[in-house]
Amino acid sequence: MTLSIIIVSWNVKALVEACLLSIFKNAKELKYEIIVIDNNSKDGSQDLLKKIEQDNNQLKVVLNNKNLGFSKANNQGIRRAKGRYILLLNPDTKISGMSLQKATDFMDKNKQCGILGSKIIGVDDTVQNSIRKFPTPMSQLMIFLKFHRIFPKLGVINRYVQKNFDYNKIAEVDQVMGAFLMTRKSIFDKIGLLDENFYLWFEEVDFCKRVKLADWKIIYNPDVRIVHYGAESFKQMLSFSKQKIYTTSALYYFQKHHSIKQYWPLIIFRPISLFLALLVQIFKIK
Repeated sequence: MTLSIIIVSWNVKALVEACLLSIFKNAKELKYEIIVIDNNSKDGSQDLLKKIEQDNNQLKVVLNNKNLGFSKANNQGIRRAKGRYILLLNPDTKISGMSLQKATDFMDKNKQCGILGSKIIGVDDTVQNSIRKFPTPMSQLMIFLKFHRIFPKLGVINRYVQKNFDYNKIAEVDQVMGAFLMTRKSIFDKIGLLDENFYLWFEEVDFCKRVKLADWKIIYNPDVRIVHYGAESFKQMLSFSKQKIYTTSALYYFQKHHSIKQYWPLIIFRPISLFLALLVQIFKIK
């Protein structure tokens, strides 16, 4: 089998259905399977997925009885995957045209490509910023304290989010957005699965870092395209909860890849970050 597509879904019934239909429509020439892990949705998603599974032998559905988080759920799919390539795909996306075929062809021809990322188009037809440098303690401190919203032209933030990146050219990068992340099954065999200590956020950053350290290339390819609705599952979470998970994941990432001498300010300023998130939640500031 060429490709295993793994989708983790939580309370996005209409979007995951549209995502699946876009794959069925645009992957007819591929030998593929889709593994959907539903993290205990309560919006009718599970009944819908079982019905689609009955009508499509490419689809396998795993129904969790609690929300295991992103890493654990993806790992459930990775362990079941039979394809030589594995695509981690968000449920709030649609595959465009022959993008899956183009992606697997690119991986076939570029043996040092360990991870492939796509051009990501929003529903308003604008290109979404999906390429990042690896995070530094300073860039994350600015995000902890919301300075990136108050001072959007900060140099440390612009470098982190690759403000001047050319989204029309193939390029080697540090990390790609987890909305579309294609890799090789052999890489998981060599460096391990996603780190399940990340409940949400930074799991793909950590995986990209580990892939880079293992001397594989991470490539952005604009010929591969998806439409992305953007953070539809995350919108269901309150600001404080999101910030608590984000900061916990960030600190764990730096614990793995940096010395405490480098990231100690994040530990000190985390309570302030959580307090700011609580204010946002109370006053519904967006």
